Amino acid sequence: MPERSKDWLSQATRDLEKAEKDLLWGYYEWACFTAQQAAEKAVKALFQHLHADAWGHSISKLLKELPSNIAPDEGLIEDAIRLDRNYIPTRYPNGFDTGAPKDYFTKKDAEDACEAAKRIIEFCKSKIC
Repeated sequence: MPERSKDWLSQATRDLEKAEKDLLWGYYEWACFTAQQAAEKAVKALFQHLHADAWGHSISKLLKELPSNIAPDEGLIEDAIRLDRNYIPTRYPNGFDTGAPKDYFTKKDAEDACEAAKRIIEFCKSKIC
């Protein structure tokens, strides 16, 4: 299988740009989800670079599976855990007892998600480039 880390990283960066637009437009639930996707793709880019398989959508799990010589610090793992929470409830109304995802995600949530994704992308970039 060809190594395509640059493609994954490029898409991660574009996804973050989209998350930031959703933040500006007030689509906070989508900003949170797209930030999660951006970070996930960046971590999968790093796995591609290492010629390793990355399965699943949990960013924190993937980061913990990295080799010890490039393991991230605890702060980045915490960013990933917060982003992991945005994978399902940002998209599906049955993630909550009542209401739609748009009712549960705030501007602050979206800002925090974008910042966390940015830190994870920068970490991955620093290991690839």
